[in-house]
Amino acid sequence: MQVLLDQTFEPTLAAWVREFSATAYRGHRLQAWSFADLAARRSAEAALAQAGVSAQLRSAYKPLLHFFLEEAPLAGLRSATVRYPVNPMAHPQRFTLEAYPLAALLAPATLVFEPGGSLLEYQVALQYEDGTSLRCNVFAPNRVSVDPSAKPSLSPCGWVRVESKLDEPRQTDLECLFAAALATLRAQAWGQVEPYFQRLSIRADIPMADAKLPTADANLPAGNEVISLCEALHEDLYFGVQEMLCLHAGRALSDRAFRPGQIVPDVRHAAGPLRLRIALQAFEPLAAELDDGDATPLAEVTAPLSLARVEREMQSLPLGPRAISCQGRAASVAYVHGPGPAVLISGAQHGNESSGVVGALRAAQVLQRQGDAHFALMPVENPDGYALHRDLCAIHPKHMHHAARTTALGDDIGARSNHLAARSDEPLYEPSARDWALATSGAQLHINLHGYPAHEWTR
Repeated sequence: MQVLLDQTFEPTLAAWVREFSATAYRGHRLQAWSFADLAARRSAEAALAQAGVSAQLRSAYKPLLHFFLEEAPLAGLRSATVRYPVNPMAHPQRFTLEAYPLAALLAPATLVFEPGGSLLEYQVALQYEDGTSLRCNVFAPNRVSVDPSAKPSLSPCGWVRVESKLDEPRQTDLECLFAAALATLRAQAWGQVEPYFQRLSIRADIPMADAKLPTADANLPAGNEVISLCEALHEDLYFGVQEMLCLHAGRALSDRAFRPGQIVPDVRHAAGPLRLRIALQAFEPLAAELDDGDATPLAEVTAPLSLARVEREMQSLPLGPRAISCQGRAASVAYVHGPGPAVLISGAQHGNESSGVVGALRAAQVLQRQGDAHFALMPVENPDGYALHRDLCAIHPKHMHHAARTTALGDDIGARSNHLAARSDEPLYEPSARDWALATSGAQLHINLHGYPAHEWTR
């Protein structure tokens, strides 16, 4: 293992409490926005009150959602109309997308979004059942910075306001950690031979706890909606590093055939200062995966299947030659001959989309019962990504885990079918299973099952 960085970062609120407890701020009112969770912000407010400073510390992350969670009176709410910022440096829907799942949170009250001006604030109008109304402006602290793909981007940031003294953006602990990760990796001599590494491990410990949301919408599973800075940072680190390396390689950002290696952010909640450790690692030898003996009928399965369970299900089908992944896992394929045109059914092209695996195996059961079906089946096209997803879910079972989307080489198996000229060299590893299935069955229809497992669309 080669350690590239091991660094700690002082929590922003600790620094702000120290700064604004100075005599010069006694008797003043402080408003500040950071990425700290609610408990940490309330604790800092109390500490500043002891120093004679009236402080209101808000979230810089999804500020509109946090306004409704922490400040807006919701009892008797009939409707909410929100005029959102429309800034030329941001995606047109940026400030509505990050409000998710506000509509479910406010139900049965109605929620209407309307485009507003370029100022970084939401204009909120609330109507109540008793005829009263309330209007509020909700500041959305952002500033333009250069993103990992070297383009200017409007990004959430910290901010402080003290009447007649300060009104300015501030770089927070989370932003410092992210910037340090990218700076460290930009400084490496990656060369031009792909992949650049086997595994790039990015471990971050942050004190921001997940917050469950009490959504009132009965269509949303209870307990599944959360605000998670751990998930948000995982997503930004994964895609940020991938884009930065893609730029180094001279490839288009949309080129899913790029093979940098396996990028694995591992972001966990931990008390104390933020810590970032980045290391290059070799793949560990594979241990035999034990079958957990789960016998839950496929029709009743509600969680990702183990690879061993998938292999057990495949034993009832006529198997073709196994493809072996970069890390040494099997990508099994089956072929059932029958009259009429064939269909190819696959799952887990993206290893973090585990629902398609169950769907593919259920489809095979249905087709077998018909007795005359003609199909090829690959329930797990990307076994290395699927195994990584299982490992990451042991820590955060409800997160997106986009790091597990690609293969251990870092590319997307489907890139080959998009003519991006990946995996043209030997060995092909997992994609050879799809090649065999198409050649053997002659299938002209490919049902490729996908399914997003979480919601935290920070980017």
